[in-house]
Amino acid sequence: MPSFAVTPLIVATALFMENLDGTVLSTALPAMAADLHEDPIALKLALTSYLLSLAVFIPVSGWVADRHGARRVFRAAILVFTFGSILCGLSTSLTGVVLSRVVQGLGGAMMVPVGRLVLLRVAPREQLVRALAYLTVPALMGPMIGPPLGGFIATYFHWRYIFWINVPIGVLGVLLVTRFIPDLREAEVPPLDVKGFLLSGFGLSALVFGLGVAGPGFIALPYVAALIGAGVLALALYVRHALRAPYPIIDLSLLRVPSFHASVVGGFLFRMGLGASPFLLPLMLQTGFGLTAFQSGSLTFVAAIGAMAMKTTAQPILNRFGFRRVLIVNALISAGFFCANAFFTPATPHWAIMTILLVGGFFRSLEFTALNAIGYADIDQQAMSRATSFASAGQQLSLSAGVSLGAAALEGARSLHGGGALQYMDFEPAFLMVAAVSAASILFFWPLAHNAGAALTGNGAGRIR
Repeated sequence: MPSFAVTPLIVATALFMENLDGTVLSTALPAMAADLHEDPIALKLALTSYLLSLAVFIPVSGWVADRHGARRVFRAAILVFTFGSILCGLSTSLTGVVLSRVVQGLGGAMMVPVGRLVLLRVAPREQLVRALAYLTVPALMGPMIGPPLGGFIATYFHWRYIFWINVPIGVLGVLLVTRFIPDLREAEVPPLDVKGFLLSGFGLSALVFGLGVAGPGFIALPYVAALIGAGVLALALYVRHALRAPYPIIDLSLLRVPSFHASVVGGFLFRMGLGASPFLLPLMLQTGFGLTAFQSGSLTFVAAIGAMAMKTTAQPILNRFGFRRVLIVNALISAGFFCANAFFTPATPHWAIMTILLVGGFFRSLEFTALNAIGYADIDQQAMSRATSFASAGQQLSLSAGVSLGAAALEGARSLHGGGALQYMDFEPAFLMVAAVSAASILFFWPLAHNAGAALTGNGAGRIR
């Protein structure tokens, strides 16, 4: 079995590949829109289609890992994700990109949650925050490298080549998983909740797809309303089913754990800002400010540097102030930096933009570390696979909701001046709306006990060693 120090680095290979892919793609969206002769806002489908696939298949990831073994599933997931990347690189239309991203999402749905599950089962409870921090350091290299790399490729070569980057990384990931990851599995696995999988899969996909195609130029409003309504109805039926089923695929009873409830529900609202920013910011810098994809990526990558710098300070900050205070105060600080994006103009000095993104990335990453850690503080090992599937599905759904919210606000602002080309003023209400939603997450952090997170420590005294 690999040591505690090695496991996070191996799992981070998968996270690096996924994060690199997402940030490279976000930077290249305007160039893709121009090449495919699509409205830039329409390219949100390239993001939401991936998230749709994640929302459908993540809930079953924990069961699959328990049934077939974490190593086998993790390795297969990397292969599927890499194959989806190749298909994206071969695509010549928006439809092709969207379908290829769905394939990628199938791999990502198993890859990231199962990798996190391996880490949670290997790492000692008292070192969980440190494990998650170590895990995200290599993973953050993706968002740091992705924007300038994607911008460089989109500006000087062709956007299709950005997807080929994942091929050598995927090969490396498969080799590392085969050599080092233990084949963890449960001795007794409950039967698969097929009815729950169908209800949750249809409900989440209809809801995500309905939100994704909302807006002019996609499908008629009645069909959008029907999709969203069908998704909500299916999810309501799933809730009814889950309260009666002995082994529901998404275990809603976990929400009775206060720390998990705050992490999932409060984290959903906060992460909407994360989902919207990679879509809104490159689009504003390129279509609103007239920068090239490479110039845009050379500005936005600093947010990942700020996030990486935070990893060395997360433990002392949480030791000093505690989880509850950090989650509340830091959510407001992070929302303030989301707001700051709304006031960027073409005349704003690039050093000022980079400074705000750098510092904002620091605080945002601190919030994510605290959210991820406290979510599993009071979850026992038997429920860990169900908890990771539940939390991961909620995270991906929140990112999709963030993209849809930002796109809807952007479309609404554009309609006020009669449509046409996007202007940089159109982005102000979008950033302000996303910031307000992220700030609202404190409503779910406030009820936490003052000593919330004490279970993460070796002595239960509420300090992280």
